[in-house]
Amino acid sequence: MDGLLIIDKPAGITSHDVVAWVRRALKTKRVGHTGTLDPFATGVMVVLVGKATRLAQFLDKDEKEYEALCQFGFETDTGDKSGKQKAEGGMGNEKIAETLENTDWEAILQGFRGEIQQTPPMYSAKKVEGKKLYELARQGIEIERKVVTINVRELEIIASGCVPTSNRRIRVVCSAGTYIRTLAEDIGREIGVGAHLTELRRIRSGRFGIDEAVSLDAITDNDLRPMELAVDHLPHFVLREDRVAKTLNGMSTRDLSGAFTDGQQIRMNSPDGDLIAIGVFDDTEKVVQPKVVLG
Repeated sequence: MDGLLIIDKPAGITSHDVVAWVRRALKTKRVGHTGTLDPFATGVMVVLVGKATRLAQFLDKDEKEYEALCQFGFETDTGDKSGKQKAEGGMGNEKIAETLENTDWEAILQGFRGEIQQTPPMYSAKKVEGKKLYELARQGIEIERKVVTINVRELEIIASGCVPTSNRRIRVVCSAGTYIRTLAEDIGREIGVGAHLTELRRIRSGRFGIDEAVSLDAITDNDLRPMELAVDHLPHFVLREDRVAKTLNGMSTRDLSGAFTDGQQIRMNSPDGDLIAIGVFDDTEKVVQPKVVLG
C-alpha cells in the first residue's frame, strides 16, 4: 500500500495524531507527513503511505497557502488562542477598532511581503540543540533563537464576514517554514496594538488544495493518490528492462542523451512506467545515480 493522502486536518489534534489515525484506518505502519500543523489549525496535510514516505524530501519544502483570523489588541504566550494573554496594550475595544479602521493596511502589509526575517516562536516544534522549543517553553524557559529568512509571496486582507471589529482575516502564500502566528504578531506590533491568531486554515500545500482533501473519519485506501505525484515535477528517464533490478540495487545507468544537467534530480521509471528510483545526473561520468530507491 503506497501513495499520498490529502487530508483535511480537523482542529484539536496534533499532526502526530493524524499519522496515528491513518495508520489505524489503513492498517499499515509506514506513514509520515510533510508539514506540521498546530493542534488548533485545520486544513491540508499531505500524508505519505508505504514507499511514498521516502519521497517526503521532495514535498516538505513546498509553498504553502493559509487563511487566518487575527485578533488585535493583545498577544498570547503561544501566539494563538490556546495560550495565555500577555499584558494588554492599554487600549479599549473601541480604540482598537478605531486604530484598525484608520490603518493603511496596504502600506503595513507591503512591509511583510517578499523576503523577510522571522524569529521562530518558543511554542514550536523547532529543535535547538536536540530539544523542541515548546518543551522548553512549557518549563518557562526562553532561549535565543536564530532569525531565519522566509518568503511571503502574497499577503492580503480578505472579506471577513461577520467577525468582531478587532479582527481581520488574512490570506498568506509563503515559503515552507513560515510561522503565521509570528507573522500576525509582527503585524500587530507594527500597528501598535498586539495580535494573535484565533483561526488558521491551510488551504494549499504545494500543488495540493483543500478542494481535494478528505476528512479523517472518511479515509479508505481508495483515497490513496499515486506516489508519483510527489515527484512528477522532475524530468524522467526510462530504464531498459535489464537496468531495473540493477537500479534497485543502487547501480548507476549511463545516459548520453544530453537531456540532463549536472546534479539534476531525475525520476527513474521502468519501461512500464513504474517509479523505480529518484536519481541524480553526474555529467562527468554521464550516468544517472539512484539516490532514493523505491523497490
